[in-house]
Amino acid sequence: MRPVVGIAAVAFACMLAGAALAKGGHGGGHGGGHGGGHGGGHHGGGHFRGHGGGHAHGGGHHRGMRFTTGARHGGPNFGQIRNAAIRPANFRNALNSSAFRSGRLISNPAARAQLAAAAALAGWSGASSGWWQHAGGGYGWVGPLFWPFAYNDLYDYTIWGDGLGFWGYGYPDIYAGIFGPYGYDRLSAYLPQQPQGRRRARGAPLDQLCGSDRRAIVGLPIDQIAAAVQPSDAQGAELDALGNASIDAAALIRTSCPTQAAATAPGRLAAMQQRVEAMQKAVDLVQPALDQFYGSLTDEQKARFNALADDQRRATASNNASGSSLQSCSASAAFDWPGATIEERIHPNDTQRAALQVLQDTSAKVSASLKAACEPNDVMTPPARMAAIRKRLDVMLDGIKSVRAALDDFYATLNDEQKAQFEAIGPRRMS
Repeated sequence: MRPVVGIAAVAFACMLAGAALAKGGHGGGHGGGHGGGHGGGHHGGGHFRGHGGGHAHGGGHHRGMRFTTGARHGGPNFGQIRNAAIRPANFRNALNSSAFRSGRLISNPAARAQLAAAAALAGWSGASSGWWQHAGGGYGWVGPLFWPFAYNDLYDYTIWGDGLGFWGYGYPDIYAGIFGPYGYDRLSAYLPQQPQGRRRARGAPLDQLCGSDRRAIVGLPIDQIAAAVQPSDAQGAELDALGNASIDAAALIRTSCPTQAAATAPGRLAAMQQRVEAMQKAVDLVQPALDQFYGSLTDEQKARFNALADDQRRATASNNASGSSLQSCSASAAFDWPGATIEERIHPNDTQRAALQVLQDTSAKVSASLKAACEPNDVMTPPARMAAIRKRLDVMLDGIKSVRAALDDFYATLNDEQKAQFEAIGPRRMS
């Protein structure tokens, strides 16, 4: 079953692309050559199963279910929004659109990356890219927020086998945490408006980028799974449990959204750690339910469940000359250690230089470990892909903790002027 993306979403995507075609080449999906959107998210109403394991849409909840589902892509080509950058000026229009609020844009990885790109650059008028941009056009850092749309990236890979979002995260994001691109003046645009005083320009409302709290547009694509496997009543109960676990997991990740902006490198790495820990806990909620449901299926049903990702791979290959979603996991030259700049701005003494060397060495080791733990190319089932996610998050968290400890030690040796000079390194690259 391949229901198409809503017409409103297609029209809105074309509007965004038309506004930015002159800036083509940036801001694509997380991995560039995406083939349309996925069924992630959910739309209003519930679902119920008819006799004999059949499946139909309904207007209410069944057996206390707290989840509903959205439509998977069917054929509309989102190449225009992949290949054209949304200008920051269009960002608020994007978030205020009915397509975004209903979840149709959130369910499309390319559109999500476009929204993240526009939000990440909201403080730079006319900018179409930044040095901390992911290879495919998305951004790991949007103001004070690390990993926008985190839960969507988790289930895109688990269900659809689409790892362009999830596997795009790695050492470059840790580097961007150390050398943050945002000065506090730009970060302030992401904070809530103050009730008194002069109004300031509003940037990106973080609560929407952190993940929706509406059940109408979060959770796994339960309807599509049910349509594929045609579950029995007993299997349907396991699928219901999986859907409910996915809702709880999405809510858990949402709680890791920052309530204030971290203006220092130690603060940013602390925020990274909190975000990844929340993602780990979310996986721990969903993984047992997914394993239980998958284990209840017959071999024939498992093959049909697995085929959901096969369909997506074919769609991706038809829109991507390489036909591959695998990431190189290598950091570009943009993330080389700025030793000369640090020396020039901080003028470290011997003690500080020794601590800085430990930080640099630790960062190099973490970069190598994350590169070695790159996306596997032989994972064919949803449970195995979720296990790969958990392993990657473990490596990511270990890396963040290691770098954070070395950074804290180095930062503690600096005086106030040196700290200010260190924090200015990242923002200067965008000036």
